[in-house]
Amino acid sequence: MRLYCNKVTEKYLDKNLELSGWVSKRRDHGGIIFIDLRDYTGIVQLVFNPDNKELFSLAESLRSEDVVTINGSVNKRLEGTINKELATGAIEVIVSDLFILNKSLTPPFSINDDNVNEDQRLQYRYLDMRGQKMQNNLRFRSNLIHCIREFFHSEQFIEIETPILTKTTPEGARDYLVPSRVHHTQFFALPQSPQLFKQTLMIGGIDKYFQIAKCFRDEDLRADRQPEFTQLDVELSFVDEENIIECIEKLFNKIFKDIINFNKNIKFHRMSYKEAMTKYGCDKPDLRNPLVIYDIKSLVQDVEFKVFSDHSNNENSRIVALRVPKADKLSRNDIDNLTNLVKNFGAKGLAYLKCEDVTNLNEGIVSPIKKFLNIDVIKSIIDHVGAKNGDLIFFSADSSEIVNDSMAALIKQLGTQLNLISNEWSFVWVLDYPLFEKDLNGNTTSIHHPFTSPKNYDDLNDDDKYSINSRAYDLILNGNEIGGGSIRIHSREAQMKVFDLLNIGEEEMNQKFGFFLDALSYGCPPHGGIAFGIDRLTMILLGVDSIRETIAFPKTQSASCLMTNAPSNVDESQLKELSIATIKPKA
Repeated sequence: MRLYCNKVTEKYLDKNLELSGWVSKRRDHGGIIFIDLRDYTGIVQLVFNPDNKELFSLAESLRSEDVVTINGSVNKRLEGTINKELATGAIEVIVSDLFILNKSLTPPFSINDDNVNEDQRLQYRYLDMRGQKMQNNLRFRSNLIHCIREFFHSEQFIEIETPILTKTTPEGARDYLVPSRVHHTQFFALPQSPQLFKQTLMIGGIDKYFQIAKCFRDEDLRADRQPEFTQLDVELSFVDEENIIECIEKLFNKIFKDIINFNKNIKFHRMSYKEAMTKYGCDKPDLRNPLVIYDIKSLVQDVEFKVFSDHSNNENSRIVALRVPKADKLSRNDIDNLTNLVKNFGAKGLAYLKCEDVTNLNEGIVSPIKKFLNIDVIKSIIDHVGAKNGDLIFFSADSSEIVNDSMAALIKQLGTQLNLISNEWSFVWVLDYPLFEKDLNGNTTSIHHPFTSPKNYDDLNDDDKYSINSRAYDLILNGNEIGGGSIRIHSREAQMKVFDLLNIGEEEMNQKFGFFLDALSYGCPPHGGIAFGIDRLTMILLGVDSIRETIAFPKTQSASCLMTNAPSNVDESQLKELSIATIKPKA
């Protein structure tokens, strides 16, 4: 009978079993050899007695990570030798046969060592994956994907794979390009998402589609980004926002019940994009954090404090206050560190009021900027934010972008630093996004993508295109965007109007989107969808800090694979066949 290591319990006492796995540890105790045998389920202790000299000699040759199969009988451990930390700690296996299947070099680190450098873990990923942490993470991810597939199949969705070699289109990040050998000087692009294909499936009458899709983006990396990532892609015909939201909430109730054994009903909050930006400075609010920002521009309209007066009459600026309860524990050094944090986002500093006694504004308020504010202004600010004794009020005055970015970072940092974040799951739908925004160069760009429908097609004729609201929606979990989608444009004329508002000319329009505009001309149904990052969702549900912990073979921060040494040079003959010449960058 063959069993996994962790399944060997007292119910198998005196039974002969076959076990296979890796040597985790070997110990010689007074002529008896003990081996900890490990597979993905756990560890079981093997015992080699010296009576069988040939078997004992083989056991003496074993080293860490050797691969073996054994036969033996299950024995109860002596009192005092039971290991209560192991599921198999009450038994041991007396070995009668040992088969060494493969010897191992001395590994560069011990399996299950939590102090191994990440670069070394990635270089020897095949060893790292033998550890319990990566085993648990990858099996959790597998179960999550199985649960997702089970849900959509039960809802009569069709799973369809879309092409990996496709056409380059503007999606917000750089494409990975693949040269064509057959079509010289031309390139395929790896998809940043299956966006146009899934919309084309709706035109094709598929009705309800989903896919666990591989996507690619050539962008700067961070803890929750990879150049290649996995996406749950969903699209439905003849639906509105409520239909899609209802479907996804049903999916997450199943995920939380089946995968993390969360048996309560999940509450999904809703918030407009405007409210999120006003109160949290970002469109990814973590509602577990009680900190919010308050607009105080109207309260400081007439003050002479230059930090405020420079922005009090500028419609593109914000002046805000952040009340931090019981923040009197923050030291001067803490405040200096917080000031450096907001400076990373363009803020020039971090003014504050320390509320020692809000009933005595003359002596109970301490601040370097107090001398620039009269008592009436201080009182109006304290009343507006609801400050109490022991609170700290931070201020920010600058362009709306700098204020929003810096205060969002400050809220997140203080929530963690002061242990303000509650221990719960917090979902919020962010709705009513603008259709367009300006990028850093002042050009018009889509907040989501150019196929997102406006609230009404007639809105596309408004004089101010930045006032047009879209039918987009994002789902936020614990301050992380886990999914985003929209109702799509299903009219060729409206789609061309959006391209025009994005300053995409007719020639570029036809070159990049001609096939899709043609498809829209042949009876396109109203449709919408959503997409979720599987890697990021797995990371959040597991409570780990990096999506690299949820991917079998991830890339590093510099988009390279330490195990395979990819990317790598290729032969000149291969480049010549593709009509490609390489140019070394100038030193």
